[in-house]
Amino acid sequence: MNFFIIHGVYGNPEENWFPWLKKELEGQGYEVIVPKFPTPLDQSLESWTRVFSKYEGKVNEETVLIGHSLGAPFILNYLEKTGKKIKAAILAAAFHRQLGIQYDEINKTFVDRQFNWEKIKQSCSKFFIFNSDNDPWIPLETAQELAKNLGAELNVVHDGGHLNKKSGYEDFPLLLETIIIEI
Repeated sequence: MNFFIIHGVYGNPEENWFPWLKKELEGQGYEVIVPKFPTPLDQSLESWTRVFSKYEGKVNEETVLIGHSLGAPFILNYLEKTGKKIKAAILAAAFHRQLGIQYDEINKTFVDRQFNWEKIKQSCSKFFIFNSDNDPWIPLETAQELAKNLGAELNVVHDGGHLNKKSGYEDFPLLLETIIIEI
């Protein structure tokens, strides 16, 4: 089994709980890749897809994709277009559409469209969604809608903010526990 952790807008591989999760999973013998995507300059679905294409040979039925914030719709787009099936997708602070916030323009190429939910579900065996009930950017209703579209359970994190370092998330034990128990 291998893991990819996909950061969000204005993000990077060294932020939030990503280094902690990478270390925890590598300690259990797994390969963990945390690509650096262009943001905010040259941020587009096309440029992110170009970066991820370098790892295409490592994606298989034992792959788990983990996306934070904009990483979630990136994964949805990938699953819709790939001909491969993966083991699981974990989406944290997840969304799938425009949110009426300051980041809508920069995120547009990822979410300003209708997703083919059936095709996405065919490309992934299991979905896990973690969103907070007080995220300043993503309303809980958006996460509920996403969970319904994917036929997935929504794990609501009380007072978790954007599930990032600013909200106190330099580690994410609940997410790791889900990986260990469910995947």
